[in-house]
Amino acid sequence: MARATRAGVGRAVILLALVLGVGTACRDKPPLKPAVGRLRLSQPRLDFPAAYPGTTREAEVRVVNGGRAPLDVTWTEVTAPFALVDVLPVRVQAGEVPVRLRFAPSAVGTYEVTVTGTSSDGGRVELVLAGEARPLPDCFTPVTCSTATFDVVTEQCVETVLPDGTPCDPGNACLTDATCQAGRCKGRERTCDDGNACTTDVCHALDGCQAVPAPPCPGDGRCQVGTCDPQKGCGLAPAPDGTFCGAERGCDVADLCVEGRCVRQNPPDNFICAPASPCQGEGRCRGSVCERPAAAPLATDWTYDASFEGQTLHDMLVGPEGDVTLSGFYGFPLLDAAGQAPVRSREPGRRCMLWNDRLLCMDLPEDGTVSLLERSTGVPRWTFTLAEARPDFAQKTLTLFLARLAVMAPDRLAALFEAYPAGQNRDTLCRMYFLVVLDAFGRMVSTQELTDPLLSECNHPHPFGLASDTRGDLYISFARTTNVGAPLVPGSPTLLMAFSSDGVPRWKQTQDFRAGELAVANGLLLPEYGTQALSTGDGSPTASIPQAFGRVVATREVAVPSAPGTTVNPGGGGATPAATQLKGFGLPALGPVWTYSLREGQSLTTKELRLATWPAGPGLPGETVALTTAVGSDNTQLLVAVRARDGSEAFQCPLAYSPRTVTQLMELAPGAMLMMDGATTCGECDPPFAYSQARFMRFPMPGLLPAREPWPGTFGGPGHGHHENSVR
Repeated sequence: MARATRAGVGRAVILLALVLGVGTACRDKPPLKPAVGRLRLSQPRLDFPAAYPGTTREAEVRVVNGGRAPLDVTWTEVTAPFALVDVLPVRVQAGEVPVRLRFAPSAVGTYEVTVTGTSSDGGRVELVLAGEARPLPDCFTPVTCSTATFDVVTEQCVETVLPDGTPCDPGNACLTDATCQAGRCKGRERTCDDGNACTTDVCHALDGCQAVPAPPCPGDGRCQVGTCDPQKGCGLAPAPDGTFCGAERGCDVADLCVEGRCVRQNPPDNFICAPASPCQGEGRCRGSVCERPAAAPLATDWTYDASFEGQTLHDMLVGPEGDVTLSGFYGFPLLDAAGQAPVRSREPGRRCMLWNDRLLCMDLPEDGTVSLLERSTGVPRWTFTLAEARPDFAQKTLTLFLARLAVMAPDRLAALFEAYPAGQNRDTLCRMYFLVVLDAFGRMVSTQELTDPLLSECNHPHPFGLASDTRGDLYISFARTTNVGAPLVPGSPTLLMAFSSDGVPRWKQTQDFRAGELAVANGLLLPEYGTQALSTGDGSPTASIPQAFGRVVATREVAVPSAPGTTVNPGGGGATPAATQLKGFGLPALGPVWTYSLREGQSLTTKELRLATWPAGPGLPGETVALTTAVGSDNTQLLVAVRARDGSEAFQCPLAYSPRTVTQLMELAPGAMLMMDGATTCGECDPPFAYSQARFMRFPMPGLLPAREPWPGTFGGPGHGHHENSVR
């Protein structure tokens, strides 16, 4: 028994050892089991890009089988506004299956749906589908004869021209039965007639029909003067006896009208032999001598000193009745400044102009805004803000503000906006420009971004000049800036751009002179710092003169440039030789036609010129004269008038004031000349005289009128613009 027991124990030990040995050898390799599949998704949530009702967005998810055996999958339904582009797989092999889904909303809202998948191995996944349907954005206000709609594909506002014949509002009270024609609103001119042949019936683009006194009826040039009968119109009547009618005008022999006929005779004593001037009475015959009283200095009847008042004012605008508006570079405009009750604007504004008998002021009340204001009260008739009318422009800019204004026609205004590009800081010298044409009621006619390699340079390219011609076409001179900060000094070259009265680009070119103001006269574009006139038709060079045009003024026949060496800057002309002559050049060939020389010891003091009308004498029509200022050898300040037709002197008048600087701005009113001096910053920059506190003066001159010749505008007045059509 004992032997058998030991043997049994030995076998048991051997079996135990075998078991233990096998267990030790297979410890790192688990026993084989059947393969199991695992279902999962590449992401648990699918957020679709925002969409608009009627549009679709797609996105992708991957269904993943992480095991080695195929899986059968059951899915819940995908409900609207979501849908399947690819079928969800019901059998998934090892690996992954891409599945595209669609978000197609039919209404605005936020949507979320959960899709569940259950696999044959008991696994379960959930996919959240989420999307937002936004309302269609409001598009910018379209211009007349266009409509703007939001394109959901490009996600941009798209402008479409309305069909020809669509009724439209022309933005001009003088047009009726207006319809769209090739994208522009055209109408018939309104007929105005008050039944009085002695008035001129005119239509005001903003106010409609008006009657104003008609120009004097023409005479025969000898001894018949024009008369007017309200029923019959113009006629002729004998000129007053004693009216000059020929070449002889002395006190011994004169050609005079007598009972409607021109006869040569010896004038009697006390006969008026020379017309009066603003500072000197008529000349009368004493024997054979035409005696005149001594000239009396012209004194001021109104002065406003902005430095004394602590106001930043350095621009002056005179209305058709002689009312005065003062403004400056972000100063507070003073309306009816010379009246009994001046009105101070509550908001800063700059660059005020006269248009349709009202004031246009920039950046009043905020950046990027132009307002048409009543001249006496400052109450806006309308206000236009580009950022509101074109939010797409505002989105790609940091700041929008007005750079210049230009009157093109009674129902066309050019507003040139400047901007910092989006993504830049306020110290950037990069600029963008947008040209907007407005109608008489402040509605957009056209709008566009201006592009050119020169404008894309980051050196603060700037519009240093604007002009418009009799057709309402617009001309702009751009140049890079040679300094930092206002006022801006223009450099060269100059980029010239031309546009139609509706804002359609016509031509552009680059010239090598420094940019400056522009004038237009008789089909010629006259740049301030150039000597070559350019054709307004295509910008091609035409005639030239031997000096720069400066602040040129022009009638239909003669252009009168500023005298070389004159300036409006506070330091005067510096070391340049004294200017003693004005010259007239015939239009359009620009050949020399006359030279006016000052008297000995006198010199011209300013670049400023104005055209005025002064009575030539009793019974004679007024003459167009060029006005400027000079200084005598004894430092007497002088107002000089030169006849535009032949360069002869119409008058010289002493001015009773003590100058602070050269004359920096001149404006004319019925019966008065207004002057500005005392500005302390650059006047041949833009804006001129920025931040200065100038002095303004008015000199009464009964009989003086602003000329109604083609008017190149007001040079030197910040943003006044220059145009051939009279502003009145």
